[in-house]
Amino acid sequence: MQLSEQELRRRHEREELEKMGINPYPSETFDVTATAKEIKENFDKEKNNYQEVTLAGRLMSRRIMGKASFAELMDSTGRIQIYVSRDDIAPGEDKEMYNTVFKKMLDIGDFIGVKGYAFITQVGEISVHVTELTVLTKSLRPLPIVKREVDENGVEHVYDAFSDPELRYRQRYVDLIVNPHVRETFKKRTQLVSTMRNFLSEKGYLEVETPILQPIHGGAAARPFKTHHNTLDMTLYLRIANELYLKRLIVGGFDGVFEFAKDFRNEGMSRFHNPEFTVMELYVTYKDYNWMMELVEEMVEKVALALHGKTEVQVGENLINFARPWKRYTMYEAIEHFTKIDISNMEEPELRQAAQQLGIHVDPTMGKAKIIDEIFGETAEPYLIQPTFITDYPVEMSPLAKKHRSKPGLVERFEAICNGKEICNAFSELNDPVDQRARFEEQLELAKRGDVEAMALDEDFLRALEYGMPPTAGLGVGIDRLSMIMTNSNSIQDVLFFPQMKPEKKDE
Repeated sequence: MQLSEQELRRRHEREELEKMGINPYPSETFDVTATAKEIKENFDKEKNNYQEVTLAGRLMSRRIMGKASFAELMDSTGRIQIYVSRDDIAPGEDKEMYNTVFKKMLDIGDFIGVKGYAFITQVGEISVHVTELTVLTKSLRPLPIVKREVDENGVEHVYDAFSDPELRYRQRYVDLIVNPHVRETFKKRTQLVSTMRNFLSEKGYLEVETPILQPIHGGAAARPFKTHHNTLDMTLYLRIANELYLKRLIVGGFDGVFEFAKDFRNEGMSRFHNPEFTVMELYVTYKDYNWMMELVEEMVEKVALALHGKTEVQVGENLINFARPWKRYTMYEAIEHFTKIDISNMEEPELRQAAQQLGIHVDPTMGKAKIIDEIFGETAEPYLIQPTFITDYPVEMSPLAKKHRSKPGLVERFEAICNGKEICNAFSELNDPVDQRARFEEQLELAKRGDVEAMALDEDFLRALEYGMPPTAGLGVGIDRLSMIMTNSNSIQDVLFFPQMKPEKKDE
């Protein structure tokens, strides 16, 4: 392994610390009693509080001035200035702790622990006067140094930013250290999930877990990842959806179940797609898709309020308002609204002509459903910026949804579209086992035509339906997509700690 001059120097410092009897990676508990944020927000000179504090974090800057120095310590809550005096941390005749360890053996990025008391400097900055210093971890690689300066107008300027997307996603640990706003994005994502989880739990629905390794990839139209179980000598698939297992639980007697699930689809990657993604699926008995639309409005509105304190969220150039009620179109209405073409009564040959007229490429493997989906995806979906429900899909597009109660050829399904992308999908769930078998068989015919995303036929799921599943409404919410919108992130990679990447190029 080729090491830089700085990396060699840090390794030498590590050895020198050990020679001095200082373990650069100690095992003992270091009890932290306060955080940087807590001290900066609550220190009161009149109350004289925080006079015995213990902090730990990374050393992020130093200004050495002879017998005393200022430095900056960063913990998980932020940064705080520390004042280090030679005679305080080395009170006896031996001054090595300051002269050698602090001044020569510590680097930016090292973890230290300090004990001391809070005070305000002459320029008015809340700081910690250090009385004791402990080396907690020696870092062997230098951090990117991001410089921040505030001009006379109070505007912050950033220099040498760690901003290259590939480096940021591949080395997320460095990204999180030097770009504090990235940590805030992921805190908001966690808050989003917690808000949804609490909302559903308070309604009495049960959070459950279902298999990730499945013998049949069902519940969605997608290409799966395939693996092999050696002991059972059988092919298994990483789940593309958890829908069919959750419905089995409804058959088993639960009134409402939900799961935050990792799903996997062996598909292309883009700023909206990652092969591993998170979805929340919910199934509630004796409800329909109209009821589910109202629940989605209420839940997403609560998420916006929890994260931002208001229903309006800035996403790029768009100010999106999640306040109820949301706009609604049927799928055919949406297409006609944006294209002035009514496709509601067209069969496959006419749909192909309409797609060609609109400049949309369709290939021979595509059936009626895929062509309609392509037309909608090209002509309508990108232009739906405010939260909008698209309802009443063609039956061919939705093998797991119940036929519409009053519109022949359609199903009771909706998708919520926001900022030009789908954020959730829901049905009045199909619970007729005879109809469901026929729909699966239609999918098999599409597979024979070359549709690699056609659904597989799941005999065990059909058997479960034959025992009787009550009327049920189902919902799937894309957590990554919703997180992108709620954190104003431009790419799905910005809301995944470790997005999938191409293999890293290694130096010879």
